[in-house]
Amino acid sequence: MRTLGRPIDILIVEDDPGDELMTIEALEENRVGNTLHVVRDGQEALDFLYRTGDHADAPRPGLVLLDLNLPKYSGRQILERIKADQDLCDIPVVVLTTSSSEDDIVSSYRSHANAFVTKPVDLSQFLDAIKKIDDFFVQIVRLPEHPRSSPGSGPR
Repeated sequence: MRTLGRPIDILIVEDDPGDELMTIEALEENRVGNTLHVVRDGQEALDFLYRTGDHADAPRPGLVLLDLNLPKYSGRQILERIKADQDLCDIPVVVLTTSSSEDDIVSSYRSHANAFVTKPVDLSQFLDAIKKIDDFFVQIVRLPEHPRSSPGSGPR
């Protein structure tokens, strides 16, 4: 029985519908009660994080699962923006990508990603990896709790 952790808002930044569906299914199987939000490109991710446009009422995510290869703005650009912003930099970001490139791994950590996970090709391994991410960031670690500044704050 789970006694640690609390439900959080998880932002999934993923442009592949299949990976999106598998990620959602794996997170929902963990039954923690997290609220999942999905955006499909870099601009939509920024709109969600800065609560602008269609995402003016978006909650502050407690965790971001970020694909690197996205339309409009890349995951690398989104990661750099999150970690450079004083209001967002403490949100844990897990890079979740098909890449296993050493350059991608190094650049992600240099941009202050909290973790880099290569998406397993095997479905059961993929589901297991997502569950472990959820377990770690929701059940084990303690995340900061602080009110979000006003909607639309932060640089654009």
